[in-house]
Amino acid sequence: MDNFLTALSTSLAEGTFISLTLSKPRGPHTDDRIKRETVRPVEVRGQSRYQLTRQYPQRETHENLDADEVVRRVSLGLGSVLKHAHLFTTDSDIAARSNQPGDYRVSVSPPSKRVPSSVAHDRKKQHLISEGRPCPFLHELGVMSADGRVHRAKQDKFRQINRFLEFVEDVIPHLPSEGPLDVVDFGCGLSYLTFALHHLLTVIHSREVRILGIDQNAHVIDRCNQTCKTLKLQGIEFTAEAIDAPSTSRKVHLAVALHACDTATDDALAQAVRWQADVILAAPCCQHELAPQLESDALTLLTRHGILKERLAAMSTDALRAAVLEQAGYRTQVIEFIDTEHTPKNLLLRAIRRKDNTPNAQHMTHIEELKTLLGIKHLRLATLLGNHSPE
Repeated sequence: MDNFLTALSTSLAEGTFISLTLSKPRGPHTDDRIKRETVRPVEVRGQSRYQLTRQYPQRETHENLDADEVVRRVSLGLGSVLKHAHLFTTDSDIAARSNQPGDYRVSVSPPSKRVPSSVAHDRKKQHLISEGRPCPFLHELGVMSADGRVHRAKQDKFRQINRFLEFVEDVIPHLPSEGPLDVVDFGCGLSYLTFALHHLLTVIHSREVRILGIDQNAHVIDRCNQTCKTLKLQGIEFTAEAIDAPSTSRKVHLAVALHACDTATDDALAQAVRWQADVILAAPCCQHELAPQLESDALTLLTRHGILKERLAAMSTDALRAAVLEQAGYRTQVIEFIDTEHTPKNLLLRAIRRKDNTPNAQHMTHIEELKTLLGIKHLRLATLLGNHSPE
């Protein structure tokens, strides 16, 4: 581990440090177990600091540290608390892995992040795709001018694209580190986010990809394929077909379903589980399946009001979907997609396939208890997966 800590200390001292991620927690799952740590440079009141973010199962903490304290914290946590570390510098990427306490393997690869993260704590937020820098696909889709200026009417779309890319950036460590990445985008529509995903993986991370966008609307698919031709993009294609009838039999690493309407989200989630996708990102909308089924005397004060009943149905749908994915071998989170000031309904289901994916009988009991409480007799995702169990 000394080699890794020396590289970290040197990058901090010489200004080549971009970011650091520690992952793969050691020990039993508890609410106080640290799941992930990230370090990035920030500027606080004119002084350079490094923000340490710790993610727990139910909360997140932030601290601003100096360089020496960063090294000390990493030396205490790497191996004993978190098994993997990835240091990104302007010169190289350095990974440290500890399969057993005291046993470390360090590897070095060419730099994958070409531009250091923003160090401004109080300045305008910096994005993975920066305003003011020309981006061909955003220009072609009418979000940005040729010189990189984001059109006023497309500011919300620009923020949404970057917020989505932040979520993808977070899950990249859970995707294969070598070889082509296979991605399927269900219900891709006009494919702003599909093209953004292609840009992130190919331009920013220099990865080879095979991205398939699926939508039933042949007209928008024709437009997407024309955009590919205009931009001369490689590794991305679009097809007009139903979500539950995808035309790929390849191993899928990342499955995306953003705003597939109502139970179309369930069709996409079920197909992703059958593929044993490494990561699933889904932003559901129009969750109507459960509303007609909500029959419970205990919930009368909620279900008697149409707007509250709709919100209860949507919240219950996403909670049960997350639970079914857990039962199918995934670690799931329900998180906010973009700020609610931009849109009132934007939750994201993030599911990462577990290595230890044995079904949990108690977890299944909780699903059935919630269905009973709500009066739910039919849940499409559970029906689609049937007796599916993780392998």
